[in-house]
Amino acid sequence: MAGPGQDIGDNQDDFDPVNASASGVIDDLPAWILSLTAVARTGLAFSDSLYERERYEEILKVVARMQEAAGARDRGVDTSVFAEGPRGIPGYVTPKTAVGAIVLDASRRVLLIRRADSGVWLYPTGWADVGYSPAEVVVKEVQEETGVHCTPTHLLAVLDGMRLGFTQVAMYSSIFLCRADDGELTPHPLETSGVAWFEIDDLPANLRTLFAAPWLAWIRDRSEPPRTYFDPVRPDRV
Repeated sequence: MAGPGQDIGDNQDDFDPVNASASGVIDDLPAWILSLTAVARTGLAFSDSLYERERYEEILKVVARMQEAAGARDRGVDTSVFAEGPRGIPGYVTPKTAVGAIVLDASRRVLLIRRADSGVWLYPTGWADVGYSPAEVVVKEVQEETGVHCTPTHLLAVLDGMRLGFTQVAMYSSIFLCRADDGELTPHPLETSGVAWFEIDDLPANLRTLFAAPWLAWIRDRSEPPRTYFDPVRPDRV
């Protein structure tokens, strides 16, 4: 550890992340990489001190070595979202935002899409667009990906994509329950290779496991919408 007055960079060679063997450390690398990158980029956006800016640049150098170690074990993450940006508040690094839609028709069938990039079935989902509220993005994404017009009726969940392991980009996803209104099933020509309605007891085998949540039991039992879910607070983070 660097002592008082000692440059952090002096001890960078004391730790070789590429040859680190502790599985717990490697498992945590993606989250650490994103957190440190966000701290450094946000610091650079707000700091005018040359001394402080040099320290943030040193952090980014360490992060680059951590990324090398993570990539060597197929645990690399996409930090392009944290590329150097404008100064001040616009440069404050935050997670990206996405939405998802659990769309039901009058028969309580579930609307699913088959993703063109992976072939898995999933509920309609997409990145949030500037100028739209989350619910408005849901309506737009469902129509674009499936051809169905819907009305959001309930916020089901707010999920941390990195924590759940379904993305390599820092992302929060808001999942809405929606009522199908009208429209004909029409897959998006680039994003989806299939669109279909499924009975709750006859879902496709390659459905993303994220969908297998308390919502399935609720749809089957036709009870009131469940309380909005969010990832619980971890004691070591507060």
